[in-house]
Amino acid sequence: MTLLIAPLTADPLMADPLLDPVPDPARLSRAERSRRTDALVHAARACDAAGDEAGRDVLLEQVMVINRRVADAVAARYRDRGVPLEDLQQAAYEGLVKAVRRFDTAQAEDLLTFAVPTIRGEVQRYFRDRSWMVRPPRRVQELQHHVNAAIGRLHERLGREPTDAEVCADLDLDPQEHAEVVTAFGCFHPASLDRPVGDDDGAATLGELLPDTGDERAAAEARCLLAPAVSRLGARDQRLVYLRFYEQRTQLEIATELGLTQTQVSRLLARVLRDLRQAVGAEAPVDHDVARPVTPLGRARLDAAPTGPRLEGVRSA
Repeated sequence: MTLLIAPLTADPLMADPLLDPVPDPARLSRAERSRRTDALVHAARACDAAGDEAGRDVLLEQVMVINRRVADAVAARYRDRGVPLEDLQQAAYEGLVKAVRRFDTAQAEDLLTFAVPTIRGEVQRYFRDRSWMVRPPRRVQELQHHVNAAIGRLHERLGREPTDAEVCADLDLDPQEHAEVVTAFGCFHPASLDRPVGDDDGAATLGELLPDTGDERAAAEARCLLAPAVSRLGARDQRLVYLRFYEQRTQLEIATELGLTQTQVSRLLARVLRDLRQAVGAEAPVDHDVARPVTPLGRARLDAAPTGPRLEGVRSA
């Protein structure tokens, strides 16, 4: 929907809002905007009652244009919170369109009484649904809104920034819940791991300074234990292990490549893992699916199935 803004008439206070072109909202006083809005809304309702939908839409578009600054003012309250102002204004305009189209003169006298909460709700919904790079739970999102409101309220009352304990007391929040909310404040735009630390050229990035918490010793021990056991497997079994645990293929993909059914692949994997556990002296998991034994006919089919190359990187003990 395109909203056109035409020049303001010479004397807006004496003009007829139903006959004049849409004025520039920046040049309208609050009284003139209210007068024009009221006249246009009632005229639009009259068109609607007469079945003139085209005339109603034209009049409601004028209402949206002359009240655009109201949407801008609501959007400006949420600036500098990690979301571009232009995006907030678009959400506010969407709320204004919804409010104008839903407004009923029989329920309320003033459009802005109905429109401002609708616009505010649309902007807050934009924050909730579309502006999180890392989305926390809905409960934390709602608590963030209450915490922000409490901080502003207490700051105005105390004349200083409130402490965490004062915010918790004002909202009757548990300190652990407050800590969870504060931790999620960076979820709109988390710091990039590629951000340089310092102003010098060639400075290390944030990701380079983070410690590596992986335990390579456990992985090396596992490789030392498994290498001899895997080397004693047949060519097909080694290929099966390679496809499943190195290439991370699904059972269906493995079955397609080896010319087997998915059930056969599942049974083969269960047997191979059981053999490997026995070879390294590991205990079998307590809760796992035990494959049924392969029948002689099934064994013949498996033996006749094509095999792939031996598992790369595994040498004989």
